[in-house]
Amino acid sequence: MDSFIYSLNATVPVFALIVLGYLLQRIGFTTKEFVSVANQFVFRICLPVMLFLDLASTDIRHNFDGPYIGFCVAATLASILVIWGMAKLLLKDKTEVGAFVQASYRSSAAILGIAFIQNIYGNSGMGPLMIIGAVPLYNIFAVIILTLESNNSEVRKDKSRIKRTCLNILKNPIIIGIVLGMLVSLLRWEIPGMLEKSLQGLGNMTAPLALIAIGAGFEGKKVISKMKPTLVGTFLKLIGLAAVFLPIAVWLGFRDQKLLALIIMLASPTTPAAYVMAKNMDGDDVLSSGIIVLTTLCSSVTLTVWIFIMRYFGYIAG
Repeated sequence: MDSFIYSLNATVPVFALIVLGYLLQRIGFTTKEFVSVANQFVFRICLPVMLFLDLASTDIRHNFDGPYIGFCVAATLASILVIWGMAKLLLKDKTEVGAFVQASYRSSAAILGIAFIQNIYGNSGMGPLMIIGAVPLYNIFAVIILTLESNNSEVRKDKSRIKRTCLNILKNPIIIGIVLGMLVSLLRWEIPGMLEKSLQGLGNMTAPLALIAIGAGFEGKKVISKMKPTLVGTFLKLIGLAAVFLPIAVWLGFRDQKLLALIIMLASPTTPAAYVMAKNMDGDDVLSSGIIVLTTLCSSVTLTVWIFIMRYFGYIAG
């Protein structure tokens, strides 16, 4: 029951903001222009700032755990490449590939993960190390996949796509935020107090604004028409990846906070950033929003089950 309450505390407020955005759109309080501007603002300003602060505040040198970070990197990379290969082979509508892949592997590690771990242990625990191993790959491959699988025909036909992809990675504000955050952490620079508080204000806007924009832009009828890939993506995100990699993690000896952080990495709902990036990079934003909504709705149950299983067998204490 405690695990169930923890899961509800982490997921219900997220789903509530999505519903609020949807209701505001239905009564005419928000407009399509608001949704467009909100998505751009989150993508170019708030999300990069949030990722920058998450990494800048992590003492990478002191907390570095090579085997653990290596497992996070390997599991994330394997998940991305396998899902991408399967999507290219099995999805009939190739315009869905980019959004499907991103939404199926990309967890709310930074936005929800730390808060969820704090609910159980009272501190962020191994969350920052998991973020170092997973979040940069989440974002780098999201840019690569959404560029190479773009729904923009001119982008797909461009023979210099590899060059364009590399340039997009270098120019992408999210990647810039990650690189700058890691540099600040490695060089142990202190961010001036006034600047840090200002940046925290922007970073704190990421989740609420992104979730309200998801709800306001949610198109129920179109999502229903994409229900099959939405269900498959939801299964992969909440159950499939964890079923494959958690037994390996247990076999390797990861326990307690390390294992809980891996559960968040593998089985938490799809991050709202997936919708923001799909919307801004010519991906299928309807499919992205559908998977985000469904994974958020179902995760209070599935996360509870994963935590219960690990606690029952004594792999997670607390």
